[in-house]
Amino acid sequence: MGITEAKTAILSNRTALGIEFGSTRIKAVLVDDKNEPIASGAYDWENSYVDGIWTYSLEEIWKGLQGSYQSMAQDVEAKYGVELERVGALGISAMMHGYMPFNKDGELMVPFRTWRNNITGEASEKLMELFQYNIPQRWSIAHLYQAILNGEEHVKDISYLTTLAGYVHWKLTGKKVLGIGEASGMFPINVETHNYNKDMMTEFDKLIADKDYQWKLKDILPEVLMAGDRAGTLTEEGAKLLDPSGKLKAGVPLCPPEGDAGTGMVATNSIARRTGNVSAGTSVFAMIVLEKELSKVYEEIDLVTTPTGNLVAMVHCNNCTSDLNAWINLFKEVAESLGIENLHKNRLFEILYNKALEGDSDCGGLLAYNYFSGEHITGLEEGRPLFVRRPDSRFNLANFMRVHLFTALGALKIGFDILMKQEGVKVDQLFGHGGLFKTKDVGQKIMAAAINAPVAVMETAGEGGAWGMALLASYMMRKAEREILDDYLAEKVFTGNKGKEILPDEKDVKGFNLFMEQYIKGIPIERAAVDTLIMER
Repeated sequence: MGITEAKTAILSNRTALGIEFGSTRIKAVLVDDKNEPIASGAYDWENSYVDGIWTYSLEEIWKGLQGSYQSMAQDVEAKYGVELERVGALGISAMMHGYMPFNKDGELMVPFRTWRNNITGEASEKLMELFQYNIPQRWSIAHLYQAILNGEEHVKDISYLTTLAGYVHWKLTGKKVLGIGEASGMFPINVETHNYNKDMMTEFDKLIADKDYQWKLKDILPEVLMAGDRAGTLTEEGAKLLDPSGKLKAGVPLCPPEGDAGTGMVATNSIARRTGNVSAGTSVFAMIVLEKELSKVYEEIDLVTTPTGNLVAMVHCNNCTSDLNAWINLFKEVAESLGIENLHKNRLFEILYNKALEGDSDCGGLLAYNYFSGEHITGLEEGRPLFVRRPDSRFNLANFMRVHLFTALGALKIGFDILMKQEGVKVDQLFGHGGLFKTKDVGQKIMAAAINAPVAVMETAGEGGAWGMALLASYMMRKAEREILDDYLAEKVFTGNKGKEILPDEKDVKGFNLFMEQYIKGIPIERAAVDTLIMER
């Protein structure tokens, strides 16, 4: 779309804005009435490890939200000469799940516990046994029950429990709601009723009845909404929270807040059955929309939903590119020490990622673990980045980069093999998005080798979940009567855009499988490294 058309869309209030809180970046994407991105902004941030908890402060949350919005508004003004005062619709998404409990006065009672914390193992196991349903450690209900098991004082005073996306939406609109996809990671969803599973809620209330809390679970969880539902409007207070300059007007309709898993499915047109996507950034997760339920419960497989309520099998791993990024930063420091000052980081990623394609198919006998934090799939509550080699390993730059790209997908491979080999799950096409895929072709080739299936990437993959959230806001605003999201995306967003597909290379697949043999055998080494450093503390 040209500048004139985009400016007209802005002035006539036909835009939709999506804002997503990622683990390292908060991104805002504005789309026009053809759902094409016309402006964007971002704010970089990092989690903190405080008293054994991965967290972000409330101050950081609001500073980041305002920073990303301001960056996007400045982009609008620079491109189109317009001060942004209105948008047609707005949506908020964020990293999935976690734990944010508030008291009756709206005060957060403990620091935000993010998805990255592997501290709810006891609760997760007991709830899985009670429900006969996998309850991952990062889910809100696992955090809540672990707090109960720990005897934490704040639990009795909980008035509202939500996620980061739900919290921001609440403060912008006054509405305590969540989209069904994000809600499915707070508590199991009944895909027939499109609401929390009532039987499991009853079981949970019975489980904690002896505590004599003044609340029941249904009273403290957000209301569940579907894609396309109206989820409130931006209040005067909310507008000032989002844009302290006061230029943004209140009254903007908001769609249901979602998690980054849901927005990733939307951004890759992967919400219909037999479609799937892989999001690879700070964490990595694969989402496959199922045709039927799995034959049994697997600790490695989460069951969540699309924003439309379809059942999804999810393989989620806490660690992906953080260790890779740390090595890239080290190489940048080396370059700067050699007097190479103008080497842009994106160029360094391009050089080093492509170098990995020159390596031996099995990484030359090198082995690495990228565990910045714990990894539930391999049974580790804490993690330590680790690189090991034998004296006779083929230690060179190509193999070094290759092994760190391979290990970024090692835990994912374990869970994905359960779906493909044990459950016989079918997927027609898998789409990749996230930081791993920003360097052309490399991430796709490595991913295709890991899962032994074609991987496609769309041109819009770089816009990521914020664009997916903008599409959900756009759908709420523009959908025709009875028009389902699947059709809206297929006919009004992705027409003719199937992405660039890369097929798995037989030699690379064999090499990845050889790497995985060593990866699985070496897990006790990683566990020993964790245990040693824990004892030293």
